[in-house]
Amino acid sequence: MASSSIVLSEEQFQCSICLDVFTEPVSIPCGHNYCKACIRGYWDSTDLCQCPMCKKTFDKRPDLFVNTFISEMAAQLKKLAPVEVTPITPGKPQTTTLAKPGEVPCDVCPEGEHKAMKSCLVCLASYCETHLEPHQILASFKKHKLIDPVENLEDRVCKKHDRPLELFCRSDQTCVCQFCTETDHKTHKTVPIEEEYGERMTQMRKTKGKVQEMIQERLLKVKEIKQAVDLCKRNAEREIADSMEVFTVLVRSIERSQAELIEVVEEKQKVSEKRAERFIEELEQEITELKRRTPEIGHLLDIEDLLLLLQTSPSSSTLPPTKNWSEVTVQSGLGVATLRRAVSQVEVTLNKIREKLCDAELKRMQQCAVDVTLDPDTAHPGLILAADRKQVRYGGIMKNLHDNKKRFVNNPRVLGREGFSSGRFYYEVQVEGKSGWLLGVARESINRKDCDVSPSPVDGYWTIGQWNMNEYKAYAGPWVNLSLSNKPQKVGVFVDYEEGEVSFYNVEARSHIYSFTGCTFTERLHPFFSTGSNTSGDNSAPLIILTMKSD
Repeated sequence: MASSSIVLSEEQFQCSICLDVFTEPVSIPCGHNYCKACIRGYWDSTDLCQCPMCKKTFDKRPDLFVNTFISEMAAQLKKLAPVEVTPITPGKPQTTTLAKPGEVPCDVCPEGEHKAMKSCLVCLASYCETHLEPHQILASFKKHKLIDPVENLEDRVCKKHDRPLELFCRSDQTCVCQFCTETDHKTHKTVPIEEEYGERMTQMRKTKGKVQEMIQERLLKVKEIKQAVDLCKRNAEREIADSMEVFTVLVRSIERSQAELIEVVEEKQKVSEKRAERFIEELEQEITELKRRTPEIGHLLDIEDLLLLLQTSPSSSTLPPTKNWSEVTVQSGLGVATLRRAVSQVEVTLNKIREKLCDAELKRMQQCAVDVTLDPDTAHPGLILAADRKQVRYGGIMKNLHDNKKRFVNNPRVLGREGFSSGRFYYEVQVEGKSGWLLGVARESINRKDCDVSPSPVDGYWTIGQWNMNEYKAYAGPWVNLSLSNKPQKVGVFVDYEEGEVSFYNVEARSHIYSFTGCTFTERLHPFFSTGSNTSGDNSAPLIILTMKSD
């Protein structure tokens, strides 16, 4: 019955501030009892001198004297409680385990023999299973804060108030005790450590998930880049092989033309040599005949008898028949026409190679085809768009449309809805039947209200167009006249954003029209279309965005 009475009377000797058995218990005028240090600390932490339990306020701080009766009873309780509640029965098997290196040892066991099961933030000690029993049996000890065993328990206690750090101050982002909330952190936002821990863990789990997601995104990007590098390598190898084939054909063509030219030159040289030999032979015969006649003429010159000289044959004083050699020449060099024909043959080969290369280039461009539709919010009021947003023509009648910052108001222009800020893209437009049109790409920020803005790079446009039936121009700042052997019916537009290139192709002729190179793109680009006006009545045909067939 003794132990039972101790347990029943235990709460009567417990300080309501420290929740432990009294140490130097004192009574204040309202009748409540506290540890002397606890009540002093409480009054030091607040402006009012009042009882922590009943909140009775005192005009001045009461004098504190130790209550000897309560002190003696508390002392007896402290002596009896450990003996009564923590007996070790001889022969009883112990469930404690020895502390291993790196594990927290029990602070009660000699030399930390056993592994601690819990640490107490009030006692500032760690206990094995056996020495933890008081905290599991005694009501006063049950109110102590137990945590999984840790070392350096003093780091988990408020240095100022010597109390467990049970709260978290969100204002100062630091752990505090209960007394701190009555002093330095009185107006701050504080929550239990468990609540802050739960929220931090939730946030960290979200962060971990986000990190994993970011890692996966970057791994996929690395894979994508590696695949792009592999593709680039294969394309480079293919282009090198194609270029070797092309230049081999070209070199062979030049070598063949050179061999043919040499053969022609040598043949002409042989003909010239034979002709010269024949001329020399004839000349030598005439020289021989002339030399033969020379003595006869000399003999006649020696005759002094006039009658005898006149009676001599007239043929003796005449020249033998000879050719007029002043008009006879021998060619000493190759004719210009022969060399021109040889060069022309090389040019023919080059044109064939150029056509082949352009066809291969266009096929590669078409692999970058994108689906382009017209944006009605940008369309000039005089334009008529088809329901599928794939055709546009000039109607001539200005519709009453709501004006917005995106709409062209002075020129029959419209943009594609799709914009591009990286990579490559290609689209085709049918211009058949039109006498005037303009195609290309434009910056998203172009001026759409000023009629004096030219469709050139300086104003954010990269375009080519048809002008006055058969005139074609590239709007490159100063206009560049384009000489096209075939009138384009379908125009392909290719853009390489990173390389700063905009190229145009005659799709049916499989030929290159014009390229803007060395461009610097800093914002989104949109496909650009202008139907031109129809004042002459011959430009009513629509511009049609063609749907590219997938391979």
